[in-house]
Amino acid sequence: MTTLLVIAKEPRPGRVKTRLTPPFTPEAAAALAEASLADTLDVVARTPARRRVLVLDSAPGPWLPAGFEVVQQCAGGLDERLAAAFAGCEGPALLIGMDTPQVTPELLSVDFADCEAYFGPAEDGGFWALGLAEPDPALLRGVPMSTPRTGAAQRARLSGLRVRELPPLRDVDTAYDAELVARAAPDGRFAAEPARLAGVSR
Repeated sequence: MTTLLVIAKEPRPGRVKTRLTPPFTPEAAAALAEASLADTLDVVARTPARRRVLVLDSAPGPWLPAGFEVVQQCAGGLDERLAAAFAGCEGPALLIGMDTPQVTPELLSVDFADCEAYFGPAEDGGFWALGLAEPDPALLRGVPMSTPRTGAAQRARLSGLRVRELPPLRDVDTAYDAELVARAAPDGRFAAEPARLAGVSR
């Protein structure tokens, strides 16, 4: 069975979702980030897995459900932190971030029986999911992160493996992204957060 990894930052104002400000305040952006993380963790909790690991920058909060191991992110760039997350796994592992609250248990229920990797491209040119049957940190180290070519560069690292593609998803980076993702997952906490924030600001 697969280990499910979620890499995330503690949703504190000024540290997360800074591209949402403006139009949102740092506090509202952090609330949106917390809702996104909570929805993501809820989906992971409902997905069959060998282990569920939150690879966290800073401290867990009340948004963390039961059943997760918490591992602190290492120092270094995002490529090093992702590589270290995989280095802590034995056997197949699938890693996602906290920016796709529209993800579902069906998308995360991967089967490595006939492949060696899974790749989920993000609509902004990055990637929202990476799965490895045999976690190899070298497949991530040195990949340029947070660029429009990140997804292509990471996908190229998998060229020697049998890869199954996951559907592209939209990361929540901007207010426009937040609007579209909320529509895609209308029943989650993330979708309810903009209306709640609007009510608070009145």
